[in-house]
Amino acid sequence: MFKLDARLEADTFFVHDLPLCRVLLMNDSQFPWLILVPRVDGVTEIIELTDAQQQQYLSESAQVSRLLQSKFSPDKLNVAALGNVVSQLHIHHVARYKSDIAWPKPIWGAQAVVAYPEDKGAELVDELKQALS
Repeated sequence: MFKLDARLEADTFFVHDLPLCRVLLMNDSQFPWLILVPRVDGVTEIIELTDAQQQQYLSESAQVSRLLQSKFSPDKLNVAALGNVVSQLHIHHVARYKSDIAWPKPIWGAQAVVAYPEDKGAELVDELKQALS
């Protein structure tokens, strides 16, 4: 049975379930940042997914990437699966701008998280959910 890691649960907003992945919005208003978590128990690496699941993940990753590109017009998309702190397989999709606080460096550990104001986070979740439905 799929269970989301407690840290991911605490740091994100639920957006939508795609056929394979749960889509989460990172609660950091500095970056448009979605996370895809395959709803497959015990998986820590992409290569642990079946071939069909890997293909489905790639399709869903492209869908989320296109959404970020069309909605936010970033200079660059960063897509990464690190898992050094949270081992549950999750893939970050971050819209980056040459003007963002961390550019051109990675976003991790460069600055403190700035949470969305409650109303803005809920509004963005609704917009993203509509776009993915």
